Amino acid sequence: MINRVVLVGRLTKDPALRKTQSQTSVVSFTVAINRRFQNQDQTDFINCVAWNKTADFLGRYARKGALVGVEGRIQTRNYDDASGRKVYVTEVVCDNVQLLESKAVAQSREATSDYQDSNFRQDNNNSGYFPDDNGDLDDYSSGPVLDISSDDLPF
Repeated sequence: MINRVVLVGRLTKDPALRKTQSQTSVVSFTVAINRRFQNQDQTDFINCVAWNKTADFLGRYARKGALVGVEGRIQTRNYDDASGRKVYVTEVVCDNVQLLESKAVAQSREATSDYQDSNFRQDNNNSGYFPDDNGDLDDYSSGPVLDISSDDLPF
């Protein structure tokens, strides 16, 4: 049997490094992945968890919007919440996570994210971004930038 996952997408927020009681590093994060379905762009939000050195690496170097490659396996688990309801969780347990952008591209993206937020509006059918009347487009030949705010997340 095979349980193997390979994902490429962008982090929806900065990973928050935590430590267990036994001082094991763990980080939970969500990867946004674009896909095309019936001539419409859609985005899947995949929950991931990384442990030990991989978690330390992500906590130190990864930031919201970073393009990442994730390798791991799908895991399902459940627990009872505070009100006694059973909660089911499906997530990717990461064996390997790589940052897929150069440091210069990542810094450029971070520096321009405030500019993009103030000068661009999303169109109604979610197919892309257009400049407002007060801004010019920069050269975006390096590929599309996925800018996701916490309001866009389904959870």
